Amino acid sequence: MTASPVTASSAPASSVSGLARPTVDALRAKILHHLEYTLAKDAGHSSRYDWRMATSFAIRDEMLKPWFAATRQTYDTGAKRVYYLSMEFLIGRLLEDAMINLGLHETIAAALAAEGQTLSDIIEDEPDAALGNGGLGRLAACFLESMATVGVPAHGYGIRYEHGLFRQRFEGGQQVETPEDWLSQPHPWEFARPEAAYIVGFKGHSELRRGKSVWVPGETVKASAYDTPVVGWQGKWASTLRLWAGLPTTQFDLERFNNGDYTAAAAPEALARTLSRVLYPDDTTPAGKELRLKQEYFMTSAALQDILRRYQSQFSTLADLPKHVAIQLNDTHPAIAGPELMRLLMDQHDMGWDEAQTVARATLGYTNHTLLPEALERWSTYLMGSVLPRHMEIIQRIDEDHAKAHKRPPSVGIVQHNEVKMGDLAFIMSHKVNGVSALHSELVKETVFHDLHKLHPDRITNETNGVTPRRWMRLSNPALSTLLDETIGEGWTRDLDHLKTLEPFAQDAAFREKFAAAKRANKVALAGWVQDTMGIDINPDAMFDIQIKRLHEYKRQLLNCFETIALWHNMRQTPDAGWTPRVKFFGGKSAPGYFVAKEIIHLINDVARTINADPVTGHLLKVVYPPNYNVSMAQRLIPAADLSEQISTAGKEASGTGNMKLTLNGALTIGTLDGANVEIRDLVGADNFFLFGLTADGVEKRRKNINHAREAIEDSQNLRDVLQMIVEGRFSPEEPDRYHGLVDRAWHHDHYLVAADFDSYWEAQRAADALYRTPQDWNRKAILNVARSGFFSSDRTIRGYMADIWDVPSALKD
Repeated sequence: MTASPVTASSAPASSVSGLARPTVDALRAKILHHLEYTLAKDAGHSSRYDWRMATSFAIRDEMLKPWFAATRQTYDTGAKRVYYLSMEFLIGRLLEDAMINLGLHETIAAALAAEGQTLSDIIEDEPDAALGNGGLGRLAACFLESMATVGVPAHGYGIRYEHGLFRQRFEGGQQVETPEDWLSQPHPWEFARPEAAYIVGFKGHSELRRGKSVWVPGETVKASAYDTPVVGWQGKWASTLRLWAGLPTTQFDLERFNNGDYTAAAAPEALARTLSRVLYPDDTTPAGKELRLKQEYFMTSAALQDILRRYQSQFSTLADLPKHVAIQLNDTHPAIAGPELMRLLMDQHDMGWDEAQTVARATLGYTNHTLLPEALERWSTYLMGSVLPRHMEIIQRIDEDHAKAHKRPPSVGIVQHNEVKMGDLAFIMSHKVNGVSALHSELVKETVFHDLHKLHPDRITNETNGVTPRRWMRLSNPALSTLLDETIGEGWTRDLDHLKTLEPFAQDAAFREKFAAAKRANKVALAGWVQDTMGIDINPDAMFDIQIKRLHEYKRQLLNCFETIALWHNMRQTPDAGWTPRVKFFGGKSAPGYFVAKEIIHLINDVARTINADPVTGHLLKVVYPPNYNVSMAQRLIPAADLSEQISTAGKEASGTGNMKLTLNGALTIGTLDGANVEIRDLVGADNFFLFGLTADGVEKRRKNINHAREAIEDSQNLRDVLQMIVEGRFSPEEPDRYHGLVDRAWHHDHYLVAADFDSYWEAQRAADALYRTPQDWNRKAILNVARSGFFSSDRTIRGYMADIWDVPSALKD
């Protein structure tokens, strides 16, 4: 369907920072051009998919201008480049993000409307790029966008997963994993770079040649590059996300194929495709462990080969690599970068051992994301030596060098107990190691890297995480963004500290009403989506209480579930006691092999089934657990949240970024003193935060009492009632003993102190109930949360990395 044309005068070209922007007519013509010549479709017979692809190509054309300009300037000036290595880049949908950063949202909407198309429908048709799991990958995506916004010449390196993590669905309340099919359609934002391809080896052996150790791989694959431009705010600069796909180095064996041995003939292709097929394959088997290690090396080796190739196209002396290159390792997944960079420098570029080690360490930085020792990867020496024999030699010698250079205690060492400790390797081979919140960075010094910190007291620094306000406010929450623009101007989008000017409006009754109206509009929209997709009728005037994050015991979704049961039980006993109506939202996936987390998911869904069917409490409490939580779902949930659940066991969460997104969007936090919660509470004010639970020190002291769980349960009537209902099968009448193991763990193996913190959590929840019943006070505190959270911009975080770790200035003039 084609509507009447829109003239250029009806929608003049906008200009952002002096850069001409196309008119409605120009973009409309470009969309129609791509529809006809790129997709070979006629406008009158085009599907929504066709319109989305044509629109995406039109926007991509506009992205090329700042992308090319940034690349040319970087080469012309010889600017230092930053390379961010991450197994995850949870970028989500890109169409609306690009439109907003280029200042083209309204123009594209008008261009599509002229053709009878609705922009919101086009946006909803785009699949989420399934390139990440949770906070780690979303942080990497925020960082790339912020590097583009503040003007850092940067590349992100990752893997182009065909199926990503997995698509989650629930069958009988249980999580079922199915392949994510985001690449079943062409991805319009990427450019294939077949000329940027590198050979990556595995297995084989090392041998001496002319007195030098040389690796002879037994298997090889090809890493082929796909580039996606990442444009910053106002299109002033652009970064590059380069993802690697696995290809075979040899075609299939035709002779074997003709002889009927089809599996063997296709083996090289199967190996290569397996490397870039699934994010975090189950590693509970030896084959799964080998695949994970191969994936990490595949990404890291391809990235380092690409970095050195680009460097040598401009500079001649590899000894100067740290002057022109900064490489940041996002967690331990790319920790093999230290040995691999040394191998490339020594084996392929004839650099000596000592110089190679010095150059590698001065180039590399390592970001630690966890205080859980089990999350700091360890590989058996057998596996490492089998898959990467040359690297095992280098790792052992690095370890020996470190032992000789430092009087270190026996507990310190990269290779210990027949394992390679990748966290220690990343620490020793990096010139800077950073935590991701103030508390986390101090705990890193005291716990996982205690001994190494004593040996290298200047190495650990802090860079508190942040989120990009472009996606997580302007894109996700147009209602609040419009109100902010009208009230304090648009400057907050680039400089989030500008939110401070909002603070006086918290005392303005008229503004509080507008703020409440924006929040309610978001809640109404979410309620409609829940009704449409899940068939659950929820009240938008109830408190929307939201916990969205990866399922893990330390994040304590179980504590939230127990409190939900206790609340329901109390409501049933006294339904007329003036309860505050609530809707409890959960969202998140469990790792496929994490049995306990999957059991918690099953319990939450069983509890939801029971509570949502209860006619006594139906007007007071609902539980909603939408499957397949991802970036797009987060963009629905976060703007509608009243209460943000940040309830991890103190001392376990490194930072969190969901807590920042929810605070920025006007949710009050109920949380422990853990991760960035500490800084959030300090900034927004203790009176505007519902604090509960033990501190990190208190957790360690409580654990020394082996009966801490039993004593806490015996002291809490509420918790005893909860456990009794679960063990009786109240939520699983078809299988009454379904959760006996879970209840047994609650009594006897409560490592994450759910029982110890339960009563404190219950009291904090009731304080939230009381405040919500006085909307003017709740809204005043919510506004103060927004106004005081400008610190949590990833722009600020990136400027910290630039100054403290990378030694990189901005390429932008203003």
